[in-house]
Amino acid sequence: MRFWILLGIMGVAIVVAFSAGVDGSVAGIETGRFMSLVVLGMLSALIGFGLLGEYRGRISTAARDALIWLGLGFVLVLGYSFRDDFRSLAQRVTGELMPPGESISVDNNAAGERAVRIRRRPDGHFVARGDVNGANLVMLVDTGASTVVLKPSDAKAAGIDVDGLVFTVPVRTANGTAYAAAVRIKRINVGGIVIEGVEGLVAKPGALSESLLGMSFLTRLRSYEFSGDFLTLRS
Repeated sequence: MRFWILLGIMGVAIVVAFSAGVDGSVAGIETGRFMSLVVLGMLSALIGFGLLGEYRGRISTAARDALIWLGLGFVLVLGYSFRDDFRSLAQRVTGELMPPGESISVDNNAAGERAVRIRRRPDGHFVARGDVNGANLVMLVDTGASTVVLKPSDAKAAGIDVDGLVFTVPVRTANGTAYAAAVRIKRINVGGIVIEGVEGLVAKPGALSESLLGMSFLTRLRSYEFSGDFLTLRS
């Protein structure tokens, strides 16, 4: 019974260690040292139980349990040593499984910097699912568009009064020149990256089949990069 109690305590310690704060410490103790103390504490407790008679007359059992604890301690230290590699592998697997357009957070730090990754769509384009003024919209990432451009239905969902707009801004599209109305979007959130006060356009009805996440959003980021089937946005 005591063995399983110790095993449970070690499990809790592992969770605590891997949930260390952004400064890499647990209760003010550096994480690596914290785990060393946990292993030492478990071994000390094991020896203490033995001295109290837990393994009296059962030397082979005591030796077996000691080896198990040593093995668990080694696995714990090994897992911590390669924690960044395991995290990177988990993010890559998640990225391969997530639907196109869904964003996954891949990097956050104490300075508030954030990075999200978006998977390419089967047709070769990147689309981002984002929150625009509280509305959940899907936008085509377009580095050729100088601003964010919303189609009328998306603009209405985002709380923009489309009926009161004046479409006087010429916009070049694949079908020629169309006209749009200038607006300022209060807030765009893509995977936790939030940009406020974004310049945008609302396309005239029938001129656009997909809303565009253009440069007025992208240039407000710290960086963005295309790599294979993924687009990474960094705030």
